[in-house]
Amino acid sequence: MTAFAVAFFFLILSPGPGVLSTAGVGSAFGYQPGARYVFGLFLGTNFVAFGVITGVAAVILASPTIRTVLLILSALYLLYLAAKVAFSGSKIAFIKADRAPGIRDALLLQALNPKAYVVNTAMIAGFPLGFESYWSEIAIKLLIMNAIWVPLHFLWLWFGVELRRLDLAPKMQRMINYAMAAAMVVVVLLALASLRGG
Repeated sequence: MTAFAVAFFFLILSPGPGVLSTAGVGSAFGYQPGARYVFGLFLGTNFVAFGVITGVAAVILASPTIRTVLLILSALYLLYLAAKVAFSGSKIAFIKADRAPGIRDALLLQALNPKAYVVNTAMIAGFPLGFESYWSEIAIKLLIMNAIWVPLHFLWLWFGVELRRLDLAPKMQRMINYAMAAAMVVVVLLALASLRGG
């Protein structure tokens, strides 16, 4: 179980759409909207886990066309969220983000997030824990995964909120928001590069 927990910890800790967007929402909009966003990501990642457990995800992702479409939609949606973070403090009326990304946005991101499928598939299908009952093993795995997932996402949210609380000059806060958004764009570019390479 220790190897399982350590592997999952590092898979979740590494920057992906969920954690980067969490820090970005925290930095741009604060703790309360960020907590709502994390709750949506939590629901979304568990829906993805359910899809992996039932085999629905394997059927859907068996098609290279569907995988490509999901990756492109994920990239476009992450770019949309990056724009909301980048322009949250903008004075330019036509690009100002009036509403923080919420539960619905986070659910949609996780539904389209290739990393969510890869991590859940690797952890649920791999790393046998030695339980005789399949459902007992699944329950323990989900408990461990959520016990790690929740605090790590709130740590990323805290990081984003603390940046906001530094009471930096508006120009500096905008630069931080741009940097958070740029990190999300880098994830998009890496995902698209992997698609091209595959």
